[in-house]
This record gives sequence, structure tokens and C-alpha cells, in this order.
Amino acid sequence: MKMTFTRLLASVFCLWLAINSAAFAQVPVNWTVSVSVAPEVRQSFLKGGRLLLHVTKQTEREPRNRSEITLGVTPQQWDGSGSFVINTKDKNLLSVGLDKLPKNPSGKYYFQVVYKQNPDDGQENVPGNLYSTIDTIPFAAKASLSIVLKTLIPPAIIADNKFVKIVEIKSSLLSAFSSRPRYLKAAVLLPSGYFDNPDKTYPICYRIPGLNGRYTAINNLLNNKELSDWWFSKTAPQIIYVFLDSQGPYGDTYQIDSENNGPCGKALTEELIPEIERQVRYKPDSQLRFLAGNSTGGWVSLGLQIFYPDFFDGTWSYSPDPVDFEHYGLINIYEDESIFYNRYGYLQPGRRTTYGEPTFSMKDWIAGENVNSRTGNYLISGGQFGAYNAVFGPKGKDGLPSLMFDPVTGKIDHDIAKQWEKYDLKKVLAKNWPTLGPKLQGKIWVWMGDMDGLYSNVATRFLQKFLEKTENPKSDAKISFTAMAGHGQEWSDKAVLTMIAEKVSKKQTAARE
Repeated sequence: MKMTFTRLLASVFCLWLAINSAAFAQVPVNWTVSVSVAPEVRQSFLKGGRLLLHVTKQTEREPRNRSEITLGVTPQQWDGSGSFVINTKDKNLLSVGLDKLPKNPSGKYYFQVVYKQNPDDGQENVPGNLYSTIDTIPFAAKASLSIVLKTLIPPAIIADNKFVKIVEIKSSLLSAFSSRPRYLKAAVLLPSGYFDNPDKTYPICYRIPGLNGRYTAINNLLNNKELSDWWFSKTAPQIIYVFLDSQGPYGDTYQIDSENNGPCGKALTEELIPEIERQVRYKPDSQLRFLAGNSTGGWVSLGLQIFYPDFFDGTWSYSPDPVDFEHYGLINIYEDESIFYNRYGYLQPGRRTTYGEPTFSMKDWIAGENVNSRTGNYLISGGQFGAYNAVFGPKGKDGLPSLMFDPVTGKIDHDIAKQWEKYDLKKVLAKNWPTLGPKLQGKIWVWMGDMDGLYSNVATRFLQKFLEKTENPKSDAKISFTAMAGHGQEWSDKAVLTMIAEKVSKKQTAARE
């Protein structure tokens, strides 16, 4: 097959970028930060973690929660007993944001260090990791300071409420896969009439969180007075609402089986869900087991419905991540040469406003994930592409996920990209429609904003085009778009639960007739 001129140009550029990548590692400052571990948390220190130095001018939040500048390095032999020095001239250090410093920076800058060490969670601000207090100094091109890691992030706390039930189990499937204990957990919100009707079985909805979301999301609902008052009112739907948790060693597990995270879908459907339903007296033969989610949760809710068409009885998916990898944002992973530059040679945008203004390039996005990963690439970043790569891709020879694209040039490895096909929801449906189609009738509901900030609306449009052309059966999936709406803009727990209640009512009415 002949290579087009634009693809040839992209390949040449990727090669040039790889050769000259060292130039991009240079930084305009000479900072040294001595990091030590306070005695009170030293016993919790684990070797091999990632040190992240956050620097910011803003004062509204801690630097670790969002900063303009982040530097990352993995201390190879540090055991926490002495100090480790972060030096901006270290060739192993990665950074983002330093190149965007103003020409003559001035004023106070705030510094904070996080040590990512939790082996079961790829994220940064999660239980088990360490962080420092905040230090501030006037900006200087050459600076030296000492920072102490003093705080161990504690386990999450779920609101104490009569109608909240915590379910946590040790997963035999995942523990066997990882050769170490792994656990699954969920927070269950019971309907207001639950304790007044001890013999009644209720519909159940599994709410999948957005990227790296946790079961602690139940707290948000309970702390929202308007939503909480509605839930406990007599007019609220009588549904068991389950908040799932997406924790995984490489970031979000997407709740599905994968070579790197293990049999997460199998563990969910064969271990966690049966235990939840045993504890809340749900009867599986009622066939009122539903899914809902937004963003990553939108993809997972739709994906679980497709991969387990008989197990789940309907899904409500909002702003799902790309459901068609030919339109992975604006990238065709099967044909494009790079995720950093499009086929016209322009920098590929990764995010935009609802007015279409690009705000973040794919190149910058991946640079940020490279900084956050102890491997120095996005592989264990805990971010979006670290998660994608672990969920959809094969395991490498070193036991870690294989990289679908080069972390410096963005060049796509098409042999690995081809292996992502089994998670390309449009391809899965197209390949298996004769058997899947009948099982999915009346079960798919999708919403998408047509100015989705992550360009995910493009993939959803092509999914809709496919479903509209299906036959035997003709799909009755409901996919709707709102003009000028952004990512997750119309997501609403109340709206989802109300629609589920309406579906349940119609189903029960039909059964009586």
C-alpha cells in the first residue's frame, strides 16, 4: 500500500522529534528541592514511588490539587531514611509548565511535594500517598529549599447514614490474577421505603463514576440538600442506587476484563454484584438491574451493557468516552501516524470549549501524564491515557502494559492499536449484531453534547449512524444530541433515576396486562 504524502510527512516529523527530544527536556530554571520524610510517617514509606513537585502562583487551592508547573522523578534507591534532592537539571526529571513561565516571572510561588506510592491506585491524591505542607518563596531562576513529607493520605470516609450500606469484598479472581490481595467495594444508597417494606424487592441501578471516580461519590449526593431531600421524599423513585469504585493499579479499570488489570468485569458480575444483591434482597429474576454513568462512566455503562447483554437490563450513558476508535477524539488509531499531529500536520487538540476553542493539545496532555508516571511515560500515570492503555492494550514483555503510541513523538504502534479492536464498541456491535442486537433491544439510551469538550461526540455520531442502518433487528437505541452542549452538561442523578422509574413502571404495567 502506498503511503500518502501527508502520512509520509507525519512520519518524518515524528522521526525528527524523536531525534531532537533532548532539546525539549531543557528547563529555564535551576532549582534544587531537598525532600525528606517525617518520622511520624516513615513507617508508611514504600520504595519505588514517584516524587512530584507542584509549583503555582494561585492561592485558591493546594498546589497538589492543580498547579501550573509539575516536575516528576522516580528515586531509584531512596528508602526514605535520608533526603532526596529534586534537581531541575537532572536528565531523568520530567516537567510540564516550565516552558510557559512568563519572560520575567516575579512574585511568590508556592511549592508542594507529593509522593505517589500506593501500588493499588495509579492516582496522586489518594489514600496511602504522602504529601508535604506548602512552602513559598519569591520567584528566582536559581533557588534551593527543603520540604518534608508529613502527611499520609487517610482512607476515604463514607457518610454515616441509616440508608447507606458499604459492601467490600476480597476478590478471589483479581487476587489470583495479581498474586496479592485485591478488594472490590461499593456504597449502596437504599430507597426511602426500604425499611418499611422488608419483603419487597427493588429495582437496582449501578452508577459508574467518571474517570478514576470512587464510591465516595455517594457523599456528594447526600451532601446536596436539594437532591438528598428529594431522595428521601415520598415522590422519589424507589430504586436501590449503587455507587461503584473504579480503583486500579494503572488508573481507572473501566470495570471490564483486560490483560493488565485482570478479570474486572468477571469479578464485578460474579463476585461484587451478587454479594451486593444478596445484602439488599434484590431478586435477579425481576430483571430490573440497570446501569448509568457519565464520561468514563458513560463508556463503562454502555460497554457493560454490550459485553453482558443478558445480565443488565438497560443503560443510561452520558457523554461516553470514544465508542469508536476510528474517531478516538479526532484520531483514527488504526490509520493515523501520530496522536500529536493530525494528517494535515497541525497540532492535535485534546480539549476545547463549547465554542470550539482548543484549550489543550494532545502533546501537552501526554507530557503531563509522562511526568506523573514512575516509568517516565504515561504508562502508570493514573490519568486518562494511562488507563486507556492498560484497559484496551495487551501486556508487554516486562509485565507492564504495552504502549499504543510513543510517549515523546506520539507515533502510533499500529500492531498494538489493532489489538484495541475488541474494546471498540462500534466494531463489537458490527461484528456481533445478529446475536447482540436482539438482546439489546429496549436497553440502550445515550446522551451527548455536540460540543463535547473531549470531541467524544464524533465517535457517538458514528455509532448512531451504524445503529440506524442495522437490520434483524432494527436497533431501537435512543441516542440524542444537544447542540452547543459540553461534556457531561446534562448529567443528572435525578433525571437518570426518574427515567429508570418510568421504565420500571411501564415494564410492570405490561407484565400485569
